[in-house]
Amino acid sequence: MADAGRKSVTDQVQQKVTPDSQKSTTSKITESVSGAADQLFSSIQPKDTKSTTQKASDSARSTADNAQRNGSSWAESAKNTAGNASKTASDKLNQAADYVSGGNNTSTK
Repeated sequence: MADAGRKSVTDQVQQKVTPDSQKSTTSKITESVSGAADQLFSSIQPKDTKSTTQKASDSARSTADNAQRNGSSWAESAKNTAGNASKTASDKLNQAADYVSGGNNTSTK
């Protein structure tokens, strides 16, 4: 049983396990709006007034949201690191080619 104004855990699980390809546009919009409302209510409802089930649900959602955000930032960081390493390696190879050719390589200038 969900607290007043909150999504039930059953509804949340059902929405997560149903593939988007099986949802209508209306269902997707409804889920998005009700999910945002539930997160808002979660943040303003005092913890001491939440049921045990609602506390567990809010904690699980928070953990999942943080993991998703951190996963994205870690992926972006890894992408940037790889890009920087590639640029550095390319620069070093061009410097080596310039050195070997006696300074006549103008590809980096």
